[in-house]
Amino acid sequence: MKKEDKIIHSSLIATNLADERLSPYATKNSECIKVKHTIKPTKEFDIRWPFEEDIDRVLYSKSYSRYVDKTQALSFFSNVHITKRSVHVQRVSRIARQIGRGLNLNLDLIEAIALGHDLGHAPYGHVGERAINDCLKDRHFGYFAHNANSVRNLLFIERHGVGYNVSLQVLDGILCHNGEILSRVYKPQKDKTISQFWQEYEKCWYEEDYSKHIVPMTLEGCVVRISDVISYVGKDIEDAMKVGIIKEEDLPEKVVQVLGIDNKTMINRLIGDIVIHSYRKPYLEFSKEVYDALEVLFEFISKHIHHHPTIVRENEKLTRLVKELYNAFYDDLVDNKNNQHGIDLYVSKMTETYKETPKELIVSDYLSGMTDTYALRVYVDRFLPKQHGELIEQ
Repeated sequence: MKKEDKIIHSSLIATNLADERLSPYATKNSECIKVKHTIKPTKEFDIRWPFEEDIDRVLYSKSYSRYVDKTQALSFFSNVHITKRSVHVQRVSRIARQIGRGLNLNLDLIEAIALGHDLGHAPYGHVGERAINDCLKDRHFGYFAHNANSVRNLLFIERHGVGYNVSLQVLDGILCHNGEILSRVYKPQKDKTISQFWQEYEKCWYEEDYSKHIVPMTLEGCVVRISDVISYVGKDIEDAMKVGIIKEEDLPEKVVQVLGIDNKTMINRLIGDIVIHSYRKPYLEFSKEVYDALEVLFEFISKHIHHHPTIVRENEKLTRLVKELYNAFYDDLVDNKNNQHGIDLYVSKMTETYKETPKELIVSDYLSGMTDTYALRVYVDRFLPKQHGELIEQ
């Protein structure tokens, strides 16, 4: 046996042993399914386990690099300690791996889903997401959901349109991660096929709010979905207190009694509760007491933070900003007299297959890929007057 064959053989044995140690409800490394079969397999030996490859593809993507300048819930406060998207996904990953370790699940799969779940978020978070969604609806094209756009980024936009060959289980977990939908029980759809995944992905673009009704095919995907919730409920409270939107005494008594008063306590309570009540089960479950308190907290965050008058007023401005940029970029793309617009240069670097993409979707790709700062800079340069010196050259 050649040296390389021995290494591969040893690696397979290690993988099988690792799979045997996992929970019977965990996704095994040997079950990893790649989606893009058209990509030629490399002959180079890769020591990484299947879902480790996906972690690296997410980490080294350009979309991941842009997390650093994309905000979470509060987009317009000059406070470096307000949660950024980059910190959010790391917290989701950490929380999800803690739950996964407690339930003996596949931690590589969990990490890949968690780190990639928000790759397709627009600038200014859900505000930008809703604005792009409105633009697509106005043009009778379809709908925009950041989870479907995250899948699109990995498969069809990264590497100038070539994309990455990411596994079905990771892509499905990203597509179904919707952290805005709260449930007491999270049951995976274990029998989902590649064909069903593609159907769900397409429907996210052409059926309004469809992404809110799909569930992951793996228990690991369910873990990331609930970890998205756990990661932001307490942190939204903490961030809102930092900028003076709410005070500690504003929190509902039931939330304080059951979940605690701060982010650390809430995370610990929620993780502990779901691990205890999901142990050796093929699904995730909260206790009734904790779930009822979490529902109260959800409602409180929506009413007193996300719909705070200052937040609503500033978000209206951000909505106009994103919509004006979308319309301007679309006009640039259909302008046959000038092919030197920013979006034209973006398209020129993409594959020939990508260039056949409908214009409405190209604009969505281009705009949703912008960071908060870059989108604002482009808007200022495009729509606000520039101050000159005494002469135009100045």
